[in-house]
Amino acid sequence: MNGQTKIPITIRRMEVRDIERVREIDRHSFTLTWSENSYMYELTQNVNSRLWVAEVTNHLTGNKKVAGILGAWMILDEVHIATLAVDPVFRQMHIGSQLLDHALLQAGKEGAVVSRLEVRAGNLAAIKLYEKFGYSTVSIRPKYYVDNGEDALLMDLDMIQAGYTARGVTNP
Repeated sequence: MNGQTKIPITIRRMEVRDIERVREIDRHSFTLTWSENSYMYELTQNVNSRLWVAEVTNHLTGNKKVAGILGAWMILDEVHIATLAVDPVFRQMHIGSQLLDHALLQAGKEGAVVSRLEVRAGNLAAIKLYEKFGYSTVSIRPKYYVDNGEDALLMDLDMIQAGYTARGVTNP
């Protein structure tokens, strides 16, 4: 499929049954991955956690497959994007954009007015995605990533200005 293809997906809350598949996507996407225990904690104990998966359906077989993951934390009026990853097979199909849009919309319904995240300074594709949504770099965290000492960019999004809190939807 070409880089402009947008495939239909279903976005839903992550469930315990998704952990193995999500960890597989993590391993293909990051050098520092979340453990099974981390996902279990986020799903079952952290009331601030919001984990979303993007699911694709094979139209020939009807089988569903998790193609992407987004994890966020709601902290008062802020949503912190903790992780966003798409299976390499499904990249360049706008799944990451759809997941981020969905998460920001849901966070706006819950009262978030700002979104924050850290991204590797060298991850130009991710930076481009976040800038497309209106995120801007507010500072640099030197040597943030322990695996290689790479800097992190701290990026913020004004959700009111971006329209994520003005869609007239009440809390779910």
